[in-house]
Amino acid sequence: MSKKRKATSKRLRFEVFKRDNFTCQYCSAKPPKVPLEIDHIIPVSKDGTTTIDNLITACFDCNRGKSNIELTNIPTPLIETIERKKEAQLQYLEYKKILKKEKVLMVADIICVETVYNNSFENYIFTDKFKITVKNFINKIGVEETTEAMEKACNKIYHDEQKVLKYFCGICWNKIKEGGYNV
Repeated sequence: MSKKRKATSKRLRFEVFKRDNFTCQYCSAKPPKVPLEIDHIIPVSKDGTTTIDNLITACFDCNRGKSNIELTNIPTPLIETIERKKEAQLQYLEYKKILKKEKVLMVADIICVETVYNNSFENYIFTDKFKITVKNFINKIGVEETTEAMEKACNKIYHDEQKVLKYFCGICWNKIKEGGYNV
């Protein structure tokens, strides 16, 4: 029993042609010299999918000559595409690691500011919303200045935790305005 072949959409065909520079990936022929088609790298009859990663540009003659045979020798442009994808994937994984480290460092910085606050108001902790505010201040003026602002606020207004937080925000906003930081 033969497998039904899923039709390739015009948009997908165009994306494959564009990716392959409107060039047969087997013989490098280009239109108008030859008509181009889409070929499955892993044939549908061998469980290949009709996705951009399994499609390649082929001229009529090369596609008919290949039939439903799997590629054992991958054409150079396809190898380059695979290598670029591998590199992009590695870069993405490294980027995710950096973001994770930055997040861990930011959490530690927020805890530094919160610890100063907790030294004056033991039973009070920052809400998640206020932690976002502190994070924004740290991003704009740095953890040292943000921590100093909290120390100053706690030392000046030591009896009312809500007024301390408002005063702290005022100090930070003034530092941002005075320092010419991007608001």
